[in-house]
Amino acid sequence: MNKAFKPARVRALRGLLVLAGIGTSVCVGSSAAQAQAQPPLKASVIHWWTSGGESQAVKQFADAYNKAGGLWIDNAIAGADQSRATTINRMVGGNAPTAAQFNTSQQFRDFVEQGLLNNVDEVAAAGQWEQILPPSILQAIRINGHYYAAPVNIHMPAWFFYSKAAYRKAGISEEPKSWQEFLAQLAQLKAAGVVPLAFGGQVWQEKITFDAVFAMVGGADLYLRVYRDRDQQAVMSPAFRQVLIEFRKLKAFVDAGSPGRNWNDATAMVVSGKAGVQIMGDWAKGEFSAAKQVAGKDFGCYAGFGPKSPYIVAGDALVFPRTKDALAIKAQKLLAATVTSAAAQVAFSARKGSIPIRNDVDESTLDVCARQGLAIMRDKSRQLANSEMLASPDTTGALQDVLTSYWNRNQTPEVAQKAFARALKDQ
Repeated sequence: MNKAFKPARVRALRGLLVLAGIGTSVCVGSSAAQAQAQPPLKASVIHWWTSGGESQAVKQFADAYNKAGGLWIDNAIAGADQSRATTINRMVGGNAPTAAQFNTSQQFRDFVEQGLLNNVDEVAAAGQWEQILPPSILQAIRINGHYYAAPVNIHMPAWFFYSKAAYRKAGISEEPKSWQEFLAQLAQLKAAGVVPLAFGGQVWQEKITFDAVFAMVGGADLYLRVYRDRDQQAVMSPAFRQVLIEFRKLKAFVDAGSPGRNWNDATAMVVSGKAGVQIMGDWAKGEFSAAKQVAGKDFGCYAGFGPKSPYIVAGDALVFPRTKDALAIKAQKLLAATVTSAAAQVAFSARKGSIPIRNDVDESTLDVCARQGLAIMRDKSRQLANSEMLASPDTTGALQDVLTSYWNRNQTPEVAQKAFARALKDQ
């Protein structure tokens, strides 16, 4: 959801990587130790799961990997951009991690094209990924017939989380059934002295909020015509102009402290009842869980308006930097198999707020929001690919710049339309 590094930089890194060599942090024990027992397969994993709920979630993967005969070496880096930068720097420096987190998107496609990643085809075949994974996830991780990432979750970035206490204070008893009802409820929250919309004014948060409005107000057809087809007429249409107008209506319902606010700090506002609603990915649910709040009791959640509203599919994945070291490759395969296993998927998602990538898990331990998400995913007609699956990182970055200018400056929708069209055309 954040800007990734430009393809030109990735291509430039290729020569450096050839010169430096691709290293790994996998170490081999002494020959004496090997004689006594097989050493664990060390896996250095770079990720940006650093908030309270995320830390509890990633521990489930670490524990599962350790029990499978490996040794998880945690490299948590706050911030997605910073985490990906660390991955690139370590690859350039000849000390590549065993695996690194990326979003399930086009973020790592350039690495694949430059031959910088190992595939995990054997794990995918053994795990029957083609049968158990959603089509949009498969499209993102399967490139030129090979699997270059292990998906670890499915996130929907357009959930609506609300404080039950704040809703009671505002006299709201039902979830909205339309966009207009939602705006009316925000007005009720504001009148009750509650911050209506918990919002983090960062470019990626502005973008996912816009995409939520786009999908709910504009509909899946317009969404795909713009993001997938780059249809200039669709961008310049009255329907897209109306999406921009509806998006900026939300500005009247955020507080003065929103610029620069982290997403989890915005979630904390809903947890405490200071704010009424947050439009955020289901990773926010991990923060509610960390605060000992129960879905359906302390907070509510809904994935859109009505039984046919689009369900945007996003997520995270681990990629595996290229290496020829046999132990490192073995560690990569064990890691890919472990994080995609049914038990690890459920344990991780229960704490992360996501839903499992698999359609064959025991969902009895998951909360009502996760079960709702799994039920929706069974209806393929509602699945809508995240915009980052449909557009390159450069295009996503350019569109983020357009939307943040529109949100923060007194631009007309017409100016934003033209800028949006140029960004789609120029990338």
